[in-house]
Amino acid sequence: MEKSFRLSLLIVLLCIPFVGVSGCSKHREKIKITRLNELPQYTYPISGKVQDLVDSREKIEELAKKVRANIQSDLDTYEINDPTTLKGMYSNLITIDMLEGKYNDALRRIEDIRKLEDKEAKKLMTGLTLKAMVSARRQAPPADCQKTYKKTYGEFLEKAVAALPWKVVQDSIQQSKGRLELMSPNLIQGIIQGQMEPIVAQNGELNADMANSVLGFHFLINYRLPLKDVTLAVYQKAIDKNKVVKPDIWAARSVSLSADGGFSPVLMGVWDSGTDENVFSEILFTNKAETADGTDSDGNGFVDDIHGIAYSVQAEKAVPLLCPLGDAADRMPTVMDHLKGIMDMQAAIDSPEAGALKSYISGLEPAEIEGFLEDLGLAGNYAHGTHVAGLMVDGNPFARLLIARLSYDHHTIPVPRTIEWGKRDAAKCRDTVEYFKKHGVRVVNMSWGEAQKDAESSLEKNGIGDSAEARREMADKVFAFQKNGLYEAIKNAPEILFVAAAGNADNNVEFDDDIPSSFDLPNLIVVGAVDQAGDPTSFTSFGPTVQVYANGFEVESYVPGGERMKMSGTSMASPNVANLAGKLLAVDPSLSPEELVEVIKKGADRKTAGKNSFLLMNPQKSIKLLTSKQ
Repeated sequence: MEKSFRLSLLIVLLCIPFVGVSGCSKHREKIKITRLNELPQYTYPISGKVQDLVDSREKIEELAKKVRANIQSDLDTYEINDPTTLKGMYSNLITIDMLEGKYNDALRRIEDIRKLEDKEAKKLMTGLTLKAMVSARRQAPPADCQKTYKKTYGEFLEKAVAALPWKVVQDSIQQSKGRLELMSPNLIQGIIQGQMEPIVAQNGELNADMANSVLGFHFLINYRLPLKDVTLAVYQKAIDKNKVVKPDIWAARSVSLSADGGFSPVLMGVWDSGTDENVFSEILFTNKAETADGTDSDGNGFVDDIHGIAYSVQAEKAVPLLCPLGDAADRMPTVMDHLKGIMDMQAAIDSPEAGALKSYISGLEPAEIEGFLEDLGLAGNYAHGTHVAGLMVDGNPFARLLIARLSYDHHTIPVPRTIEWGKRDAAKCRDTVEYFKKHGVRVVNMSWGEAQKDAESSLEKNGIGDSAEARREMADKVFAFQKNGLYEAIKNAPEILFVAAAGNADNNVEFDDDIPSSFDLPNLIVVGAVDQAGDPTSFTSFGPTVQVYANGFEVESYVPGGERMKMSGTSMASPNVANLAGKLLAVDPSLSPEELVEVIKKGADRKTAGKNSFLLMNPQKSIKLLTSKQ
């Protein structure tokens, strides 16, 4: 999702003379920002190809000056109290500092970011390779001898990595290694050709995020990738030396209900990107009034809704409950192996799938990258709902599953989110929740999120709107339909507990106005992600509405066809909480959503990480709290 900014009115205090004061003192107070889209929106006109811009040192320097001036203007003009936004601004300035050889400024900003960072692993990892790069450049400039420079860089980086507490940073090191292994000039060129060139060809400009990406690509190609082999060798050496397995706290906390426990069936809704009904055939909800004949047999507005309902990317009613693959069906087994390979690489697992993926990507030409990335996006949509559903019902023989598919477009140029689309999306939310209510669903999991920037990005990619300002205005209206429709739908279903994923952007969901994770409703609980040891993941979003944290790292569950795969994300943490809610309802079906939230939170453990504390779900304690009252 691309970020964008909107121009706010500047408030300048007038100079007012007072008795006894000689002269006139002019000053300006900073404008306080409470939402991300209150910041100005910047665009950068561009003629020609984006790739030519990335390849030109002269053009990059010109763009860098403009971007620096705008970022600095925002920092000088606005009071920005959101750490994530500030860290993003400082990171972009660090890239520019490095490009301009202002190493002291880059090092200072690294420390500024570390002061804002609450997650210990991210604090320790911030600027790790950049500091080694600066030290090596000062001692052995690459212009003098590239071989000596790379050797010196490796020595500085190895020393820095060795000084880190391995138990804290091991996941971050492994993930960084996995991401770097996939990086290559061809991959970057493919991303530029497939994802940026079409947008620029239509609009003739870069938005702020794209401009920062262009600067980052130039830096990656010319500064980071020449050191790729050295960096990977240092990371691999540290992984081989330590081989520390973090303790897994979740097995000791888990609860499985006995099938002969005499508990009550609980209908649960998996509102996701599509679910393979064959994997869960024995526990599926069945609409006995409907017949699978290609018509709306029961007259409820949905065709063939035997086990649930579905909506297409156009936010229109559809039939398949599993994400349709279209002409990618024959490729999907291979793409699913690639998806597993990516997961394994990020966990530093040298699996056959990881090896095959690295070999496959290394042989791709830039023109083939976009198709590869689109297929990966489709595979993610295809697997996601089934994986989530498996987590929701695990260890609960009393769980029953109703499927509700929503659809996300995996194409580079997606379905445009127009005003009419926004109205349909709002209706989709209302109708889906009404369907849940009608059939007695008690818990709904929502491992997805939306933001205004999604609508704005789709308009930009489709070349809709005469200017960035026009797209912003239309996107605001589209998002208002989405936000209000979803909020009212959840609010008007007080008998259902909705469980939502916080998001994976390491951002404050309230400041960024993400939905539904920014909603504050008594029948909604928002979930952040921790790892197997209960430490916050580097990706988990946060904020005042995020109430509890659960396991979201390398969590195993089903994918379509019945095979099992490990995935990471708050998408995996959320159904773990939904799972607990389902078990609590099986034990005591009289519980209201508010009471469910209370039992989940009371049973959770208070844990501290950095300056913050959070609640870590504990299924055993929550179940004991409930049963002790009976």
